[in-house]
Amino acid sequence: MVNRRIVIGVMGSGGEEHIDLAEPLGRYLAESGFDLLTGGGKGVMTSVSRSFAQTPGKRGIVMGVIPGHPQEDGRCETHPDYPNEWIELPIYTHLPDSGSRGWDASSRNHINVLTSTVVVALPGSDGTKSEVHLAVQYGRPVIAFLGEGSIPDLPDEVSVAKSLDEVKAFIDSAIA
Repeated sequence: MVNRRIVIGVMGSGGEEHIDLAEPLGRYLAESGFDLLTGGGKGVMTSVSRSFAQTPGKRGIVMGVIPGHPQEDGRCETHPDYPNEWIELPIYTHLPDSGSRGWDASSRNHINVLTSTVVVALPGSDGTKSEVHLAVQYGRPVIAFLGEGSIPDLPDEVSVAKSLDEVKAFIDSAIA
């Protein structure tokens, strides 16, 4: 029998931490025994990872899918902001693109979404937008937890949670 772990992908801004949303979400995920997957960088990725990792008695791990930049000599370099210090399992890739190129085959966003059992999107811009659209395309359960923030061109079929309790109920329903 395969022991399948439940991976919650949290996507959001690489510039702003949105602590009011990310910290309680990270604690909840850690206390619930889920694994956390992010893009491994700054902003929301750092704040949710930090909160998850610092939760006493956490039962899951923090994973980060790290972009890479292939070099002509065959090496693959990682941007100095990756991975953030809270990533316990970095997954290094050769995929450099993000932001407005988040749909491209050369973006790690596909891995982020396809590895996630459920996707929770916090406020962000083009990269988050592409991850949400990919989640819809790939049939992954996805919910936006936005507070006062936004995601551009959010698809109509994506539910928007106003509270952490709504996010919890969505995750419970999606994994049932």
